[in-house]
Amino acid sequence: MRRLRRLVHLVLLCPFSKGLQQGRLPGVRVKYVLLVWLGIVVGSWMVYVHYSSYSELCRGHVCQVVICDQYRKGIISGSVCQDLCELQKVEWRTCLSSAPGQQVYSGLWQDKEVTIKCGIEEALNSKAWPDAVPGRELVLFDKPTRGTSIKEFREMILSFLKANLGDLPSLPALVDQILFMADFNKDSRVSLAEAKSVWALLQRNEFLLLLSLQEKEHASRLLGYCGDLYLTEGIPHGSWHGAVLMPALRPLLPSVLHRALQQWFGPAWPWRAKIAIGLLEFVEELFHGSYGTFYMCETTLANIGYTAAYDFKMADLQQVAPEATVRRFLQGRHCEHSSDCIYGRDCRAPCDRLMRQCKGDLIQPNLAKVCELLRDYLLPGAPADLREELGKQLRTCTTLSGLASQVEAHHSLVLSHLKTLLWREISNTNYS
Repeated sequence: MRRLRRLVHLVLLCPFSKGLQQGRLPGVRVKYVLLVWLGIVVGSWMVYVHYSSYSELCRGHVCQVVICDQYRKGIISGSVCQDLCELQKVEWRTCLSSAPGQQVYSGLWQDKEVTIKCGIEEALNSKAWPDAVPGRELVLFDKPTRGTSIKEFREMILSFLKANLGDLPSLPALVDQILFMADFNKDSRVSLAEAKSVWALLQRNEFLLLLSLQEKEHASRLLGYCGDLYLTEGIPHGSWHGAVLMPALRPLLPSVLHRALQQWFGPAWPWRAKIAIGLLEFVEELFHGSYGTFYMCETTLANIGYTAAYDFKMADLQQVAPEATVRRFLQGRHCEHSSDCIYGRDCRAPCDRLMRQCKGDLIQPNLAKVCELLRDYLLPGAPADLREELGKQLRTCTTLSGLASQVEAHHSLVLSHLKTLLWREISNTNYS
């Protein structure tokens, strides 16, 4: 450490001392000194943050041990359990977690790139990890209880879906899909371990969204599960923050730097236009789909992913929420200002100041938030003959207001105009 300090002293101070002796200090030397100093400070900070936060953020080994312990006890089951716990055929690779309670890793399973996701909130909240296993069993895998009939379990699932997605005529078909998935070994019966696993999975917001959006091309495909650990298609290309930054650093960077990194490391503009069209199609899919309407409650560049062919894929569904869930959270909530009526990061509802209660409808629709994002994503580097019209349409789009449930006609028209404008620019090129 003393040698490092002495080296820094020599690098930073000696040029100044020499310059003072000469009575002048060239401007070029000042720039070099400042760059060296900035590089040392930033590098040291990044190393410190990396090593201090990695052990907290990246606990895939804990997740695997806990899940496999429950599997060996016969409490849970699933299509991935044997490969994960007995044959060791699930390979954990890069840690992508941004929060300790939600473990995310890239991995390999059956020669396919996958994303591994597992929640370990109960284990992390315990003082001593060995004591966390029975606690997790009691809390997470407590339903259904022994003796529950398949008819009762079906009613449990249907009631849960109604509470979270709304009372929709399509829900019985979704229940059938869930029960079919639960019977992973296809023996025409759902065991208690299979039922406990599926019930635990349904408590994971993203898993419920994956089921609801399985027919949509812009959501990742579910590949398998064990208990409440599940595997999806590999992390999409273009989740640039995952390749460029460590998870602990992402929330610390200002939005200006996020945009700069996107431009430096992102694809060429025509590819960005194609990805943007996919994002706009995803907004359409969220609006009045088979299982109701969904709201994007954290609209950031970090969620813009894409395949090798530059087709848009939603990188993270954690902050996409069903309308029924958002309404239940907001409606009747005490408030003084609209800032008290927020679900997630940016799903905001009006505050009735007379009643001092939040209303259930959101102020800003998905499309307006996505267009704010696309202004930073598309305008830099856009063709000169397109920039003015594109900027105008995006400004119109960002001003969409009114209750999110009441803008359907205008919403569809603005979205259609944007897609047409972008397709016209790239349709007769190799980028289409």
